[in-house]
Amino acid sequence: MSLRFRRTLFVGITALLPLLSACGSSDDNAKTGPVGPVEGLYNNGVDALNDRRFTTAGDQFNAVEQNYPYSSWAVNAQLMSGYSLYLQNKYTESIGTLDRWIQLHPAHRDVAYAYYLRALCYYEQIADIARDQKGTEQAMNALREVVTRFPDSTYARDAKLKIDLCVDHLAGKEMEIGRFYQKQHLYEAAIGRFQRVVDDFQTTNHVPEALARLTEVYLALGLKDQARRTASVLGYNYPGSEWYDSSYTQLVDDGLAKPTDKAPAADTERPGFMSRAWHAVF
Repeated sequence: MSLRFRRTLFVGITALLPLLSACGSSDDNAKTGPVGPVEGLYNNGVDALNDRRFTTAGDQFNAVEQNYPYSSWAVNAQLMSGYSLYLQNKYTESIGTLDRWIQLHPAHRDVAYAYYLRALCYYEQIADIARDQKGTEQAMNALREVVTRFPDSTYARDAKLKIDLCVDHLAGKEMEIGRFYQKQHLYEAAIGRFQRVVDDFQTTNHVPEALARLTEVYLALGLKDQARRTASVLGYNYPGSEWYDSSYTQLVDDGLAKPTDKAPAADTERPGFMSRAWHAVF
């Protein structure tokens, strides 16, 4: 299901909720006011939001909140305001609105969605790996909160997928910094970055390169045993990868291995194989 479709679906569903809850209400003040019936204000806001007339939508939702502050319409209008800000990429304002909504309505039926929308605001601000990754960490924390608080929700399932992407993004940043240090011959700093990828980001596709880079750095430092052991871990876990082929060629060129010693394919289906192999060697 595309994000655009989910957005439209949410708007449509949310538009119906106050109408259903208002059936049978005897509160005349909730139906009329100085700027018109609350139903009209709210539905006008939803229509404007669907047409991407965000200023009009915001005005309508604000009118609901100001004129009918104690109604269920006002609760939904505030959440829709946060959603409208999100659609406009006004993420900071949206987060502020959603934070207030969550604080005021922690037991509301839509609170899971509010947490999820808040997490999306952080997630969609993730910068490329060339920039600071504080936003990635904030997004990951917000997504984890969705998973922790609402583990059985559809939002949690999507949040888990996005967490994996955040982890991969952070690993990519570590690799970029490590490669920079390696080029500058700052080998100790490079080892620290590559090691972190191996230890903390084992589920990402950056691990084979991290092991290969560690092998290169150890060879550059003359640490032959460490280079050989690291290449062995690489060969055990990723025997068919180009990174292992490259590392093994280096070992052969340096006289640390023979062409016939190359690791065969291994069973990589066992859980935790990367961790066990790494810590067994080091």
